[in-house]
Amino acid sequence: MSPTTVDRVPLHTAHQINERIKQETDERVRRFARQPEGIPTRLKELDEEWDVERVLETNASTLAFIGVALGGLVDKRWLILPALVTGFLFQHATQGWCPPLPVLRRLGYRTSREIDIERNALKALRGDFADSLPAASPDIRAANAMQAARG
Repeated sequence: MSPTTVDRVPLHTAHQINERIKQETDERVRRFARQPEGIPTRLKELDEEWDVERVLETNASTLAFIGVALGGLVDKRWLILPALVTGFLFQHATQGWCPPLPVLRRLGYRTSREIDIERNALKALRGDFADSLPAASPDIRAANAMQAARG
């Protein structure tokens, strides 16, 4: 059985990269547990954050378009570019991996689920899920919010 859409990118990402992304998210949530006045701004930033799928799709379509244009205007050999790019995109759609993925993950691009985990943890800290977090120190509240968000 192939991995679910939610799991396939992390499964094809090096453990240390997944761990770094998780730790950076945990640290941001801890920071906002101590400074909750910044949560609304961070939630807006998360709404604007591009997930790794969107970046892959945008880059693939841009490179494919450039390859077709150059193939039509300059030299037909440029048509190899869209052939390669669409092959990579197909590979990503079916397997959850393609050559640009490790680079994008190292650059810090997260999956939509990883972004949603941070979003839900911040909303829990803000109190959106009535009584979901007992009164405690900011670090304990942040840990509880992350645990609830990761479900």
